Amino acid sequence: MTPADPDQVRASTRETWETAARGWGKRADRVREWGLPVSVAMVESLDLQPGQRVLELAAGPGDTGFMAAELVRPGGLLICSDGAEPMLEVARRRAAEAGVDNVEFRQLELEWIDLDTASVDAVLVRWGIMLVVDPEAAAREIRRVLRARGHAAFAVWDARERNPWATIPSNALIELGHAEPPDPDAPGPFALAGDGALAEVLEGAGFIDVEVSPVEVLRRYSSVEEMVLESADVSPGFSAAWRTLTEEQRAELTAHIASAATPFTDADGSVILPGVSLVARAGA
Repeated sequence: MTPADPDQVRASTRETWETAARGWGKRADRVREWGLPVSVAMVESLDLQPGQRVLELAAGPGDTGFMAAELVRPGGLLICSDGAEPMLEVARRRAAEAGVDNVEFRQLELEWIDLDTASVDAVLVRWGIMLVVDPEAAAREIRRVLRARGHAAFAVWDARERNPWATIPSNALIELGHAEPPDPDAPGPFALAGDGALAEVLEGAGFIDVEVSPVEVLRRYSSVEEMVLESADVSPGFSAAWRTLTEEQRAELTAHIASAATPFTDADGSVILPGVSLVARAGA
């Protein structure tokens, strides 16, 4: 198999997240709800102080960074960034709704961050570094923009088997012939899920005192149907396949997912899907 061209992968990834921004905006409150334990762990690990400059990369709807923005008042600044401009529009709207005004919005890439060296005190990257072509380059760039004794907090997803919220829908697509198995060597949610993989990337970039801890993430749904519709909004891969299906195929897929989700389904039809994210704190 011919290796994918890195620039083509980057362009495709950008397009994917530009398309996904609408669904993430629609489900932003839900994403904040189930992602809150991870955001709290990341922000608390940084010991932020008033007057500091914080950079959030791959910010999505921005809520993790908005928590940090409150902690650096007065005089501090959040730089909320994402590679997809439509995702930044979602973050701008949510910042205005929440009254977060010590924030600057920038379109930035993880692998080449358009900021001066040693220009921020802390960096947040929730579920972003595993999606880039070159995580090592991204880690080096993040360390470059950090000031001496600054810290960064990263979150990636743990192993696939610990995250049935992701594997149940994706496996159903594959089993019904609507999607191909993922390339294990490609960027994706589980690209840094291997034992020690995240720490190895960060230490290879020169970070010190790297600490990685698991954080439980629970996704609660009133029904399997609600779970499927959320996946169609926030999971780019699932969404792309879902849009091509007929109503009959969607019903078949939903039934297949319901069967696989039986161990996590209560008598009233509600579903609680477990998950585990890895959160790392690293010093510059």
